[in-house]
Amino acid sequence: MTWTSAFGRTCGWLLDRIVHGLSLTRISPNVLTFVGLIINIVAAFLFGHANAANATRMFLYAGLVIIGAGIFDMVDGRVARRTNQVTVFGAFFDSVIDRYSDVVLFFGLLVYYGRINRFRYVVLVAFVMVTSLMVSYTRARAEALIGQCKVGFMERPERIVLVILGALFNKWGVMAPVLWVLAVLSTITVIHRIQYTYWNTKHLPTLS
Repeated sequence: MTWTSAFGRTCGWLLDRIVHGLSLTRISPNVLTFVGLIINIVAAFLFGHANAANATRMFLYAGLVIIGAGIFDMVDGRVARRTNQVTVFGAFFDSVIDRYSDVVLFFGLLVYYGRINRFRYVVLVAFVMVTSLMVSYTRARAEALIGQCKVGFMERPERIVLVILGALFNKWGVMAPVLWVLAVLSTITVIHRIQYTYWNTKHLPTLS
């Protein structure tokens, strides 16, 4: 067994123990989803209160907090399935809260770059915020028409991982290139989904 597989098994076991413990409490998965949003708001607060002097420390704290929020993001669905609380509304609620979690993190970064007078990055973060929403919207709208549209790379897990890496390693200025990567790849994903939907709707009858 390699160390990577051992690490994966350990993480899987730990996650299963967390899910088991939460399942015993019979807590609503929707509550777990909402708690994840609250934790992300804390991370956004840390981003927004960073300045040129303390940015390394505040970004590190924010990255760790986002990891904590990610745990709730991973367990809410598992708890719902284990406790037989899977509902259509739960899936809807999870999707809506995920959008808020995305926006609030970028809003925190928007405030940070505004406070240190980096107008170019204020615009960049605003653009990333819009494209992150468009990645989700194009998929949802396309799937209402053609059933499935999972093309494109930059889904929410990839965005969160990149933001975490940018926050944890901002000491070396990693967040700035992360934002450029998010802007480019999210835009490519949106274009890919538009193109995919176009080709898959050409055979459909015209709406009257």
